[in-house]
Amino acid sequence: METSPIIFILLKTWEHLQLTFYTMFISMAIAIPLGILLARIRFQKISSGVLRVVAIMQTIPGLALIALIMVFLVFLRPIIHLPTTGFLPGIIVLITYALLPILNNTYTGIKHVSQANKDIAKGMGMTSMQSLFMVEVPIALPVIITGVRTSLVWTIGLATLTSLVGSGGLGDLIMQGLRSLQLNLILQGTIPAALLAIILDWMVAKIGRWIEP
Repeated sequence: METSPIIFILLKTWEHLQLTFYTMFISMAIAIPLGILLARIRFQKISSGVLRVVAIMQTIPGLALIALIMVFLVFLRPIIHLPTTGFLPGIIVLITYALLPILNNTYTGIKHVSQANKDIAKGMGMTSMQSLFMVEVPIALPVIITGVRTSLVWTIGLATLTSLVGSGGLGDLIMQGLRSLQLNLILQGTIPAALLAIILDWMVAKIGRWIEP
């Protein structure tokens, strides 16, 4: 029984959402704590070095990064057997690109909390950790949310390229359309991806305003 075009588009949209959500969850779990740590350590050369490395990774073109990740996974095969195509390499590529906006904005947001606010927290008897979670992070939250929104939109767009490694998503429709020169397939992949970016960006902005202190 042949799947109807609408069902097929919905399935590919669901795959695209899975790629996006996994990427954003892992990226936030890595980038936000790391950004806070880099902003609070005394050795700023370490912070600058880490941010520079992540920024350099961001400059690698998407197709080149996909190829590099596949080569790296093949190189690791004698040590640990990991799939070189499918969901995993796609997620690794997306996380690599998603880290910078969240990491950079978290670092900037925490770094730019005024000393006066920190002194007030200290004067109220707060410990360093209490000051971080009750004063610094809430003040930096709008900047962090902006980084998450930027990362989210980038991830949805780049996820269309990861179909080249068999990760699925709406990119499958776009690639099929490009190979067969069928405009309808390209539009079936492009329009839902654009709508996802707009809707999810709006939702994150609303959540950000809701939790903003």
